[in-house]
Amino acid sequence: MELKSDAKLKLIDKFCELHKEATKRGLRRDVIHAVFQGKIVRVTKEPGYRLDPWLTKVTWGLAIVIVVLATVLGILAHQFDFKEEVTMLVKGSRCIVDNNGFLMEIARPKTNCHICENLVTVPVENNISTEDFLQKYAYTAVPVLVKEATRKWSAMDTFSFRFFRDLYTSVNGSLHAVEEDCQFFPYKTEFETLEEVFNMTEERADFKDGEKLWYVGWSNCHPGVSSVLREHYQKPYFLPNDTESSALDWIFMGGTGLGAFIHLDYVQRPSWQAQISGVKTWSLIPTPECEHVCQSMNVTVQKGDIFVVDTNQWYHATYIHPGEISITIGSEYD
Repeated sequence: MELKSDAKLKLIDKFCELHKEATKRGLRRDVIHAVFQGKIVRVTKEPGYRLDPWLTKVTWGLAIVIVVLATVLGILAHQFDFKEEVTMLVKGSRCIVDNNGFLMEIARPKTNCHICENLVTVPVENNISTEDFLQKYAYTAVPVLVKEATRKWSAMDTFSFRFFRDLYTSVNGSLHAVEEDCQFFPYKTEFETLEEVFNMTEERADFKDGEKLWYVGWSNCHPGVSSVLREHYQKPYFLPNDTESSALDWIFMGGTGLGAFIHLDYVQRPSWQAQISGVKTWSLIPTPECEHVCQSMNVTVQKGDIFVVDTNQWYHATYIHPGEISITIGSEYD
């Protein structure tokens, strides 16, 4: 018996929502993690600390809810074999903002909640014109899924784990550039650099039975690599003619399971992300100031689709479906 992917996503989404709110109200993350592990915990307040009686009831009521949900999630994770995903999600604290993220959260501009008011599902477009895209989505922060938008890209038949491995190992300085000047996201792996990713065994790269799963992401800022990548993909056809993509390429690649944990980005512009292979589901959660008018949404991106989203204004996480390796490439645009 197997718990379906959408059920896993709903459980994880709900857990993260409660996890974020409980932490904001004072429930420590180590308590949540301990409960998930099946431990009995004793929570005490600091000496001399006084809390408004009404807020105490709300906080501990929420604590009870999240502890119950954590327990249920733990049981299901053990029973249906996705314990590793949830343990990393809880222990990695990716449901909430860390200390640096907390400061950025305070400093970020508040979201205009009109972007998601009355929006219950992510809009889906086919063959959208540049004019319609500009009017409806380009700078509105309304997410959109554009179907079959990469038909003319040679990347669809070219990009693979071995393509990227051969490219980065053949272009002098490219691996060093990722480590020193760009960003690398190990997600649910032990890798510390992109070079380590490309040094994994062929069996693990191919997700052979018994091999550890992996999923990573990185930004490329090496011009030699960029020039090769952009021979195989172009600016999405629906972007306005005067729009320019960032010099950075964002690449995400790996196998089934939880991809990126729930987070908010702090980049300058909205972005598009093209699904080169595999199937990925995005979970979008509105920012706290918009929770009273906006809803959380899931959208599944198939091979050949492009998802456009302002990751500065939507909390988001990804889930990789079983099957073909997931490869996504994207860029910010102005």
